[in-house]
Amino acid sequence: MLEHGTEPPGRLPAEITGFVGRRAELGALAALLERARLVTVTGPGGVGKTRLALRAAAAVAGGFSGGAHLVEVGQVRDPLLLGHAVLEGLGLTDATARPPLDVLAEQLADRRLLVVLDGCEHLVEPCAELVGALLRAAPGLRILATSREQLRAAGEHLLPVAPLPVTAPGRELPDAVRLFADRAAAVLPGFALTERNTAQITVLCRRLDGIPLAVELAAGRLRALTVEQIALRLDDRFQLLTGGERGSCPRHRTLRTTIGWSHELCTSQERLLWARLTAFAGGFDLEAAEYVCAGDGIDPQDVFDLVAELVAKSVLLREEGAGAVRYRLLDTLRDYGAQWLRATGEEDRLRRRHRDWYLGLAGWGELEWFGPRQVQAAERTALAHGNLRAALEFCLGEPGEEQPALVLAGTLWYFWVGSGHLGEGRHWLDRALALAPEPTPARAKALWVTGYMATLQGDPARALPALEECRQQALDTGDDRALAYALHRLGCAALIGDQPARAAELFEDALWHYETIGELNSNVLMAMFELGLARLFQGEAAEGEHWMSRVRALCEEHGEQWAYAYGLYAMAYSQWLCGDVRQARAHARECVRLNHLFRDLVGIVLGLEMLALLATEPLQGPKEPADLREARLLQGAAHRIWQAVGIPLFGSTSFNAPHLECAARAEAGLSAGEFAEAFRQGAALDLDAAVRRALGGRPQGARGHREQPTAVREAPQRAEPPRPEGCGGSVAILDS
Repeated sequence: MLEHGTEPPGRLPAEITGFVGRRAELGALAALLERARLVTVTGPGGVGKTRLALRAAAAVAGGFSGGAHLVEVGQVRDPLLLGHAVLEGLGLTDATARPPLDVLAEQLADRRLLVVLDGCEHLVEPCAELVGALLRAAPGLRILATSREQLRAAGEHLLPVAPLPVTAPGRELPDAVRLFADRAAAVLPGFALTERNTAQITVLCRRLDGIPLAVELAAGRLRALTVEQIALRLDDRFQLLTGGERGSCPRHRTLRTTIGWSHELCTSQERLLWARLTAFAGGFDLEAAEYVCAGDGIDPQDVFDLVAELVAKSVLLREEGAGAVRYRLLDTLRDYGAQWLRATGEEDRLRRRHRDWYLGLAGWGELEWFGPRQVQAAERTALAHGNLRAALEFCLGEPGEEQPALVLAGTLWYFWVGSGHLGEGRHWLDRALALAPEPTPARAKALWVTGYMATLQGDPARALPALEECRQQALDTGDDRALAYALHRLGCAALIGDQPARAAELFEDALWHYETIGELNSNVLMAMFELGLARLFQGEAAEGEHWMSRVRALCEEHGEQWAYAYGLYAMAYSQWLCGDVRQARAHARECVRLNHLFRDLVGIVLGLEMLALLATEPLQGPKEPADLREARLLQGAAHRIWQAVGIPLFGSTSFNAPHLECAARAEAGLSAGEFAEAFRQGAALDLDAAVRRALGGRPQGARGHREQPTAVREAPQRAEPPRPEGCGGSVAILDS
């Protein structure tokens, strides 16, 4: 349980419209979640499964130290991406080459949280396998699923959801009538229930079987019709449209008829836009709708007004967040509109326009990644994640689209690497490379991106062949740009492989090629940082600091933050070697902070490792002594994050040296129990908590609870750290 007054962590969306009724169901759901680890809310489309599950999850979230989190399964079409979607919904980042299910099982093993899996009906079997594996691995996990059919997983408890009541005892208003009145007041200012219209609304809700979505759609008609007109016209539609559907459930027919009637009440342009908007997966913004859906009957300048009308008619949901308005279709309405899109014969054209828009968005993000809008580029790409998946799926499933698939998957390197989606990026790139073996510039880029990501994952068996193929293709085709990137990433593999001299040669060669072709971006700055680090590992501090200074100057000139964050790690390492502990701590903290903005696990965990080592160094003798317990705690936190990255410290002797030095100092100065307990406490922190701790968010009195004074428990003084040649001063940079 959380302490009183604290906010439970979690990722549940805020409610946009009022919640009406469902008191009994909420009570039953809360009781089920108390005794069952897997509860599935079932019912037909439009009955309100999602709203009920989210309201119940919000009500019980305080009982879970890890909070309640939403995973929108309905947006996932490829079963192989289900694990990635769950990681994303939980705010976890996986950069390993391991199956996402293994990472999830490990990450959730010691956490207590509630996960809402929304919209599982199209992936019932994969969802059942996933929840079974996770529940076995994580004793503190509860799963609340919504689906039109049960998952049939072990231990599953069901809560079937019926439509809202259309009758009530005494003079109480039925919940369906209350819902209609609530939504009517939103579209018709001044609307109020009267004795006359209450009777009419009750009849109308009864005809709609109390299905919430049908009731909301009908209420949306009040902008143009009276309640009586809605009832009369809808009655006509029932008589006309419900025939000939003997095989379907009456409530399904009711909902379909209501949606169909809402569809017919739209103008021809609104109907056309509704159909075209089904090309989107999940949310979209106005600019995307204008590009994808305009033309052939819809002028671009009319899209905004048409979108506004569809929002007013409850066809589109309006969502606001991160300073921008976005829209989405409910799954039931998307399914209906998709049938009309197929009937128009426009589906292929719309999918291609959708692909083109998100190719452009990825290209924009790659350009903006080098500049002051890096964080915005990461956020915009993250918001488009579902649509990017849909575009990639289209390219990989459509003959002749293999090159666009390579382009899109390769262009998104900044998102796969910089925002912690290495596993998913490898998934798309491996599929695209397998479909397009011919040597093209797009394949060359996909190869170096794959090699880069595999290197970060500690997978040289995949990294080196991909990078060598890229290098050879570049030589064969005269592609200087691809050659520069291949040499650069081969340098990364050499650096991690404890060949700093060879790495330095490759980085210098790559930088020469970059300069020759006029390339300057975040990758080029990373090559400079990596060259500086290679020199530091060779004991050449002055040369290393030279490259760090160049990285700093270029980052400041161009407003670059991602490469700069990695540069800060190298600066901190250099300053530790030179004995400037205070400056090193400032830079290591800023390294963690900036990398956390991008959710870049590799950068975060390198910064944590450096801060752990620096905690073993006193700043001003007895006034600010070393804190060995904190050092070991930060190592525990880093260890947990490495599990989501790959081999700790890449399996590299050079990168591992500071870690081993830190552990040796802590072990020498702490008792065995303190040493183990501090590590355990750190390993229990999730990513955000670990970052808060590293940035100074420590409990009050964290230093003062020891039985013996810190000075007694400190590690013995070691010899001065080796001062490599040229270590007379540190990089001139202000405290961050």
